[in-house]
Amino acid sequence: MLRPAATPLVAVVRLRKRNEWVLPKGKLDDGETPRAAAEREVLEETGHAVAVHEFLGTLVYESRGGSKVVHYWRMEAGDVPVRELMRDVRAVDWLPLGEAVERLSRGYERAFLENVGPIALSAASHVTRADRVAEPARAEALREIQRQPRSLVQKIRDWLRAA
Repeated sequence: MLRPAATPLVAVVRLRKRNEWVLPKGKLDDGETPRAAAEREVLEETGHAVAVHEFLGTLVYESRGGSKVVHYWRMEAGDVPVRELMRDVRAVDWLPLGEAVERLSRGYERAFLENVGPIALSAASHVTRADRVAEPARAEALREIQRQPRSLVQKIRDWLRAA
């Protein structure tokens, strides 16, 4: 996820549980597409509404529960957060690409960002002013979706995540 600046900035999040710096990511809710899940999880983990752009790639790695598959898109965040961080996240840092790569705790995420980061930065530099003007409307649409009632399963998941 990028935030526009003289030098574009990349979001990295510090997990509370393991005290690791990672790229924002999460799990799919029932019926959710990978792109929608990525947008929701980034909002929850960074507090920033985003505009989702092109697909950047997939990262597969082994975890205690088996193989994990994470899909990444180039996203552009607004300047200010629109919500509080989720409880699992201790902090969010916005860093230039090289510093973001160095900050990440996991080697496979460093390698991934080192390879796709320059592609994302190049694509971001071609964004038009019209795209940037449309961003507030996208953020408001996302907030409206979040105000809509959530299913009982989604509410229970939210409650368990907060516990």
